[in-house]
Order: sequence, then structure tokens, then C-alpha cells
Amino acid sequence: MKFTVMAAGLAACVMMTSANVAVAQMDFRNTVTGEALDIQGEAPQEGRDTPAVKKFLETGINPYTEVKGCLPKGEQVYLESCSGCHGHVGEGKVGPGLNDSYWTYPANTTDKGLFETIFGGAQGMMGPHGGHLELDDHLKLLAWIRHFQVDDVKEAEWLTDEQKKAFKPFKSEEWEKTGRAAAQKEQCAISGN
Repeated sequence: MKFTVMAAGLAACVMMTSANVAVAQMDFRNTVTGEALDIQGEAPQEGRDTPAVKKFLETGINPYTEVKGCLPKGEQVYLESCSGCHGHVGEGKVGPGLNDSYWTYPANTTDKGLFETIFGGAQGMMGPHGGHLELDDHLKLLAWIRHFQVDDVKEAEWLTDEQKKAFKPFKSEEWEKTGRAAAQKEQCAISGN
């Protein structure tokens, strides 16, 4: 009898702990419709179990922001998936510019909001990218988009106060001459933000 009560109590603790783990992920929604995004069901299996992805899904804050070693991969993903519509460095083409302080969707001022737009798609020709981009690559892409900002970043919700102080507006020529090569020598690891 005592064993049965203890086993039932242990099972209840395990179930409550499991429920808390499931609740740890933030609620991600489609930018336009507001419907819940099925991140675990749609994202490729690869790249979803990294420490950065786990932290992002819990907090909505991209731990790769301003991590120099993550920028070359973010740039590569951007050039393959985004530049056709948004321009080589986010200056805008068919799609809106991404390198200034104006955001079509105000929620995109947060990492969570920009992720939701990229993962689930938006209006016009902006289709969802959740099914073909690895979650870890999504975060590197977000870091690249945030990095090529050309405007003042005092209102940039995605940067910590420390990052705002150190931030320099993006200059394409500098990136091409020395920035990319220097970043490729750095490690891509999560930041402390």
C-alpha cells in the first residue's frame, strides 16, 4: 500500500515536471493570422536541439545577436533565402527594406516577432520559411538581419544596452573588405544576453 502511494506520488511529480517543460516554450504565432505556429512539427529535425534554439524558444531572445562568428552563416542563409526580395543587404526590392528602423510589422522590432514573420510568412509574396530552414539557421539569419542595420539603434529592442553602446551602423564596403574574414575566424557561440 505504501509503495503504491509513493509510486503514484512519483508519477504525479514526473507528470507535473513534464508539463512545466512543455510550458517553457513561448507561444509563437503567425504574424498575419495570429494562428499558433507549429514549430516542432514544421521545422527540419536538424538544428532544432542546439543550446541557442532552446534558449530562444524559452525566452524569445536570439542569443546569436551581435556574435561575430555567427554572421557569415547568417549572411549565407540570407543571400540564399531573402536577398531576392529584400536586397543584397536589406535595402529592399520587391519586399520591404530590412536594414533601417522601419518595420512593416511592429512586432518585428523583437526577435520573437521577426522570427514569427520569417517562420510563418506574411502578406504579399512573403511565404513561410519554417519548413525548410533549420531553427539554428533561423537564429543566425536573424542575427545577420539585425547586424546590417544602417540606422541609429537607440530604439532597437533586440539589442542589450551594452550592445547598443558598441553597435556601429553597417557599412557594406567594410564588411566586404575585412568584416567577413574577421568574423569567419570567430566562434559562433551563444552570447550572454
